[in-house]
Amino acid sequence: MRSIKLLFITNVPQVASFAVEQGVDRIWVDLEIIGKQERQGHLDSVISRHVPADVTRLRPHVPPGALLVRINPVHGGTAAEVDDAIARGADILMLPMFTRPDEVDSFCRTVAGRARACLLVETIGAMESLHECIRVAGVDEVHIGLNDLHLQLGCRFMFEPLASGLVDQMAGILNAAAVPFGIGGVARVGEGHLPAQLLLAEHARLGSQAVILSRTFHRQARSVDAIRAQMDFAGEIAKLRQAFAEHCAASAQTLAARHREVIAIVAEIVAALPPRRPAGEVRA
Repeated sequence: MRSIKLLFITNVPQVASFAVEQGVDRIWVDLEIIGKQERQGHLDSVISRHVPADVTRLRPHVPPGALLVRINPVHGGTAAEVDDAIARGADILMLPMFTRPDEVDSFCRTVAGRARACLLVETIGAMESLHECIRVAGVDEVHIGLNDLHLQLGCRFMFEPLASGLVDQMAGILNAAAVPFGIGGVARVGEGHLPAQLLLAEHARLGSQAVILSRTFHRQARSVDAIRAQMDFAGEIAKLRQAFAEHCAASAQTLAARHREVIAIVAEIVAALPPRRPAGEVRA
């Protein structure tokens, strides 16, 4: 039976332990900061303030193979970042904001098999060169990031690339090459602008194997007690897994119908949105 890996972003050791105990598959430490404020500072998005020491602090609380670290985009200090993250115990290293195969090659050569190498496809360049990028020796997996990608594409809603067929094209390339991949994030069942149930149908239809748990799973809480006060965490995880399993068992015709629903809902959401404020524009 197909399953989907659930990724949870935190730098709090006790929260990481709790999340794993409740059914989360991977804990994500987010060290990416270069260029992020400029790209996303004007949006209602979370910019993590994690530091390398968080990898060390979380390592004892995360099972072997389950600690993912997103580093910065390729820059002069990439080799030092990679070496430091691996020394601190990272199992998977994620490369964001790359645009060309040579950047992927440099990253994979630096990782050199010491950890799993994951590519975060979130630029137009990465999308257009995906076939070449995944042929680079050392690439283990891919995650399709819809936040920065939709911004680069000039879209007004994060899931427009999913409705337009762009994600289908990338999934086709990845499936043909047998490269495991995940797509974006998901809210709790019953929440989100695009219902989590429909998003999971898209994951089942496209062959996705991983998804990030959105902020609805923590509401910025930094303690286990605070999360428990907000929700039955294990119950919410179980709802996601049940919905995914049901979609995986559905017929191709049913999944195609769910995809048409996604297209219609995304169109409605986009039509109701105000014009996007350009990055850097000051709010009145």
